[in-house]
Amino acid sequence: MAADENQPAPTMVASSPQVSAQMSRHPRRNTEPEVALRRLLFAGGLRYRVHLRVPGLARRTIDIAFPGTKVAVFVDGCFWHGCPDHGMVPRSNREWWRQKLDGNRRRDEETAAHLAGSGWDVLRFWCHEDVAAVAEVVTACVRRVQAGSAAGDKLAPGARRAQKTYGSRSLP
Repeated sequence: MAADENQPAPTMVASSPQVSAQMSRHPRRNTEPEVALRRLLFAGGLRYRVHLRVPGLARRTIDIAFPGTKVAVFVDGCFWHGCPDHGMVPRSNREWWRQKLDGNRRRDEETAAHLAGSGWDVLRFWCHEDVAAVAEVVTACVRRVQAGSAAGDKLAPGARRAQKTYGSRSLP
């Protein structure tokens, strides 16, 4: 473990009341892209759980979960998760934000690795991606796992998931 990981994140002080109010209004769940994706999945006949807790990890949830087939879907916001195309670090409190956003990406990687180690397929997408294309990828993954289960797929947990797919969002 690196030395800086043992250090608590510095306390953030909002640069202004306006910035504080603006940041507190950012939705944490049920974002427009999440809801649009859920509608398409539901219309396609898929049933899922919303904001399911990640087994074994405190304070982490799966945006859209298919517990029966162990498929976890995350729809990540560009700012909070560091999109290479749209992510940015604010000018005020720059060092605090850099640490915060790096920590978010690190937590995303830890969550994906934990779920994959528990036999889950983990799909991550950016919120700006085409929702219909994302729904196709998710549907294909869920149907593939269902078909394997229906065919008597008796592989060890995680074995059929050796080729991990992260949607269009790549993680190490």
